[in-house]
Amino acid sequence: MNQIQSHKDLRVWQEAMDLVVAIYDVTKSFPKQENFGLSSQLQRAVVSIPSNIAEGAGRKGSKEFSRFLYIALGSLSEVETQIEIALRLQYLNNSEEINKRVYFIRNMLSKLIKSLENKS
Repeated sequence: MNQIQSHKDLRVWQEAMDLVVAIYDVTKSFPKQENFGLSSQLQRAVVSIPSNIAEGAGRKGSKEFSRFLYIALGSLSEVETQIEIALRLQYLNNSEEINKRVYFIRNMLSKLIKSLENKS
């Protein structure tokens, strides 16, 4: 991996930010009683993904960066689970586009982690 100037230069961060927007758009249609339930949990989890990528990129060393990327992966799994819950509760009709984004981000995070661990 080349030296980055900012976490904003990372494609995975950019994609994670797009996922944040997509999730916020989706949760607008959730029932009002979910404002402090599933909607809130889903929004917090999705915001955690680019936040952890940014924090890790700002840390010193590949090992620390990798640790924050693993946390981002955990949050991504949380989002994936919560989207499945929303589908089962019929708050969503279709999650295909979000699932594609999640899959793409997971692959990018995994490859970045692998490249950082090979550096160490």
